[in-house]
Amino acid sequence: MKNEFGEQPLDKVLQICLLKNDHLVEASREQLTHKQVQKARKGRRITSNIKGKIIRALNSIIEKRKYKEKDLFNY
Repeated sequence: MKNEFGEQPLDKVLQICLLKNDHLVEASREQLTHKQVQKARKGRRITSNIKGKIIRALNSIIEKRKYKEKDLFNY
């Protein structure tokens, strides 16, 4: 089972929007940690539950576009 998938589209979206991990953690109304966001950006395997938390946090910050899992993760 492969656990490393390389840099994810999430990382590029956050860079373009000038967002840091801290922004997602602060925006999340759920328990989301800096470590979970960092793992997601670098392509480490995370659960679908954590993916959902990240997507909801990002969508709460960016109102112009609503991202889906396939937009941010390639695994």
